[in-house]
Amino acid sequence: MNGFGSLAELLSVLLRALAAGLLTAVGVLTETAGIGNLLAGPSVFGLWEVAMGALLLYVGIYMLGYREVWLGLRSAA
Repeated sequence: MNGFGSLAELLSVLLRALAAGLLTAVGVLTETAGIGNLLAGPSVFGLWEVAMGALLLYVGIYMLGYREVWLGLRSAA
């Protein structure tokens, strides 16, 4: 095959890419809601939403997207 040892490895990378995209999208939505709550007035819930959105973005973009998917694809190529 083209760098991938098996179909299972290719499926694993595709599932990780899907999870990274999903976590990133949910992170953006959570950040947007948190910023909207903070603009409406001081809110502990808004701060919590911003923190959770930042965590989801970190996990989605860096931990899964970059470290698992991107570097996995580059090493397979």
